[in-house]
Amino acid sequence: MPLPSIASLRAFEASSRLLSFTNAAQELSQTQGAISHQIRDLETKLDEQLFYRLPKGITLTDKGQQYLPYAREALDKLYEAERIICRPSLDNVLTVSCSPDFAQKWLAPSIGSFLSLQPSLDLRISASSQPVDFREGDIDVAIRHGDGCWPELEVTRLRRERIFPVCSPDMQPEWRSDQSAEDLGTYTLLHDQQREGWSSWLCETGVDTSGFNFDHGPVFSQTSLAIDSAVAGQGIALAPTSLVTLDLGAGRLIRPVHDDIGADLSYWIIRPKDCGLTDKVAIFKQWLLDLMQSK
Repeated sequence: MPLPSIASLRAFEASSRLLSFTNAAQELSQTQGAISHQIRDLETKLDEQLFYRLPKGITLTDKGQQYLPYAREALDKLYEAERIICRPSLDNVLTVSCSPDFAQKWLAPSIGSFLSLQPSLDLRISASSQPVDFREGDIDVAIRHGDGCWPELEVTRLRRERIFPVCSPDMQPEWRSDQSAEDLGTYTLLHDQQREGWSSWLCETGVDTSGFNFDHGPVFSQTSLAIDSAVAGQGIALAPTSLVTLDLGAGRLIRPVHDDIGADLSYWIIRPKDCGLTDKVAIFKQWLLDLMQSK
């Protein structure tokens, strides 16, 4: 028995779903007569009646109800095959996932140098704080903040981070050369998510915190926002090396005191262990490591 045409299967599926040859014709941009002809052709090939033609519409026969899931499965497979075959090649697309902080304060301002080296790559940056599932989506490589303990992933530390205060150079006239971390309490402190950051940092640097009011000063949901507030001269922020390197180099920020502490967490390049290292990922990874070391 010859196989039914794709056109007749589409007509049958649409008519079954809409229970109307007229509506099926509108959906498929055909005439009602063409849909009716395709249905009759399908019924002839199958030697079975698929619809009851009623005075007010149509309904499936028992045989039609049995045939419908198979017709839908066949169409679904054809549509999926078309999507796969017609999907644009991703060979020249590099999709990088990173935290919003890293995207804003490091990757976005620096990406021009990468594009000048690799103009043929179509770079896509996905800024998200959510964990990366490399099994879903088209993420090639990710940059995440943490302790690096992800056994299922290949991890490469970008740099060892230090944490220190930063502020706008517009505040510099207020600072005396002999000021130290103890004097920070007279200024507005900018907080990142929790107000514990400043207290922990000062204690670790050996500063007596009795003169500090940690309940004062705005709290930001992201470190990058606290840094931008510091750039705007609104107070002093605590920040890790990676997120302020570019602002320090451009003179938008200064370090009001020289005290710093080592950070427990770092930024890491992560990728699946069971996935081969493609040229585009290797190039991006080496560019980022070289750039980090040069700043």
